[in-house]
Amino acid sequence: MNDRLATPTNPLLDFQALPLFDAIEPAHVGAGIDALLQAADAALTTVAAPGFPAEWQAIARELDVATEHLSRAWGAVSHLNSVADTPALRAAYNEALPRVTEFWTRLGADERLYALYKAMDPTRLTPDQARARDNALRGFVLGGAELQGEAKERFAALQERQAELAQKFSENALDATDAFALYVEDAELDGVPDDVKQATAAAAQADGRSGHKLTLKMPCYLPVMQFARSSALREKLYKAYVTRASEQAEGDAARFDNTAIMTELLALRHEEAQLLGYRHFADVSLVPKMADSPEQVVAFLRDLAHKARPYAEQDLADLRSFAAEHLGLPDPQPWDWSYIGEKLKEARYAFSDQEVKPYFPAPKVLAGLFQIVETLFEVAIRRDTAPVWHPSVEFYRIERSTPQGLQLVGQFYLDPSARNGKRGGAWMDDVRARWLRPDTGALQTPVAHLVCNFAEGVGGKPPLLTHDDVITLFHEFGHGLHHMLTQVNERDVSGISGVEWDAVELPSQFMENFCWEWDVLRHMTAHVDTGEALPRALYDKMLAAKNYQSGLQTLRQVEFALFDMLLHSQAQPPATGEAIRALLREVRDEVAVLPAPAYSRTANTFSHIFAGGYSAGYYSYKWAEVLSADAYAAFEEAAQAGGHGTLDVATGRRYRQAILEAGGSRPAMESFKAFRGREPQIDALLRHQGMA
Repeated sequence: MNDRLATPTNPLLDFQALPLFDAIEPAHVGAGIDALLQAADAALTTVAAPGFPAEWQAIARELDVATEHLSRAWGAVSHLNSVADTPALRAAYNEALPRVTEFWTRLGADERLYALYKAMDPTRLTPDQARARDNALRGFVLGGAELQGEAKERFAALQERQAELAQKFSENALDATDAFALYVEDAELDGVPDDVKQATAAAAQADGRSGHKLTLKMPCYLPVMQFARSSALREKLYKAYVTRASEQAEGDAARFDNTAIMTELLALRHEEAQLLGYRHFADVSLVPKMADSPEQVVAFLRDLAHKARPYAEQDLADLRSFAAEHLGLPDPQPWDWSYIGEKLKEARYAFSDQEVKPYFPAPKVLAGLFQIVETLFEVAIRRDTAPVWHPSVEFYRIERSTPQGLQLVGQFYLDPSARNGKRGGAWMDDVRARWLRPDTGALQTPVAHLVCNFAEGVGGKPPLLTHDDVITLFHEFGHGLHHMLTQVNERDVSGISGVEWDAVELPSQFMENFCWEWDVLRHMTAHVDTGEALPRALYDKMLAAKNYQSGLQTLRQVEFALFDMLLHSQAQPPATGEAIRALLREVRDEVAVLPAPAYSRTANTFSHIFAGGYSAGYYSYKWAEVLSADAYAAFEEAAQAGGHGTLDVATGRRYRQAILEAGGSRPAMESFKAFRGREPQIDALLRHQGMA
């Protein structure tokens, strides 16, 4: 640890072990981050001084150690801001954000540092260092290091303002979701599953109210939309949900309107692209990705939409006729589709999501997931201890057997439950990366955050997961494995660092496939009351329904991705909320088969592209799905050849070594070809989704 920072009073300055999440207070943020910024600044001054050697390790020992401390501490603050938001923490975070942004922007644009990297002798670098250096040189160009004078100052100002706006967008989306509550009587929840009603009744009771408290958080919103027989209730919730963070929100909630933030962000991104000499922001976004151009991405998405459309049209025709014949809904409205879809699924496949849920108690699912990972990737996962930010957070370690004994590979925090002050969705984030530390010579092992938003257990029972929840958990764990199983010792290209953004979803989507394997599912299910494993007959129904509405779901993802790419590749960005909505209407007219109401404001909570790093990159999910489906096909082929299940250890070992362990140390296409022996093909994806 750097002696300049050795102070016992601020937990943000302690890097001897894991973050002291239970001790970090809002009061620590300003002073702690300022001390780290000062240290990083001093290191930059040292490295940028005339005569400093243009050598990888010399720079790493001085500058990378200081900046890694800063990013780890700021990462801890950002994480708490996402999972344990309080007014005081938010204020401290927002107060420090401009200074942190300013430093990273200045570092990325420092022409002295850029010159030092250019002056390095590539023949003296390891392959991992050479890859990291190439990425760094590209990063300097995209970070404005070649800009001069006013242009450079303007570029820095753009970065700071964009960071501020993205944070405000995220806050508005969270606050708009948290602000909504609807109290209803039991009779209005006719059709809603008992476990959901128990949770909503408990929430109302906690507020000192009778009846049930409904919110817009997924564990409540989704089952109400799927199962509530009251169309009027569904309409109320739907309208509140699709108008969040917009001027269409009712009453006081309209103060969280994100419209002006979106238009300003788009304008600033466009200006940034122009300063760097690109046509538009989409061009900038794609420089470090696998895809060659926005035109190539748009063609890929339109081709996928064309292939999926006949299936989507059939899905819609089936829904319409079922609604008219069996549900008395001759003219379904937007808030009816989830309900119709669930009822048709029950009728067609004789099962519902709720019937499956009791078989997926969270502890049993987790044990099953761990067993798959342990078998396939030849590791062991066990409980560990660490300071945490909430009592429901668990901590684990991953180990590998070696001739010398058990070796620590990585560790992870698991934060599974939805709660107020925690943003929605699910994500993986890094706490620290694998790194052969240049300051101590010790190998630092990677640590990850795995965050979900599942319903909590009710009545003393463990949380019950839907099959979709199980898929989400496997997805995030796939990201975690990419981060934790890496064997690369250079921080900038270990784990997910340096991996092209449109390939980063490969390991996550790959893991989802196991959620559909009988040999896997039967070992990770146990009925919450009887302990009985998932019955084969129920699994067969699930499998038959696997590609239910896959046409509609594919078009929905293409709609988001195409909207995102076109939004960021216009000659002039949309200057008003109406212009953004007009573009979304055009995209919907082109690819969607389900109409959306005029008051819908889905863009206003599209956090992936306005606050989450997926701007002009949302297509990555579909792009990487081609890679992940093709990668999983190797396990299917091994199962057919060997007459056993897909948990083939030899194939798992090849996959681990070629893709997970290689991390960002080489282009994603090279890693894929090292595993598959060829370039990816779309056939497996279409087959997996029933559209072959």
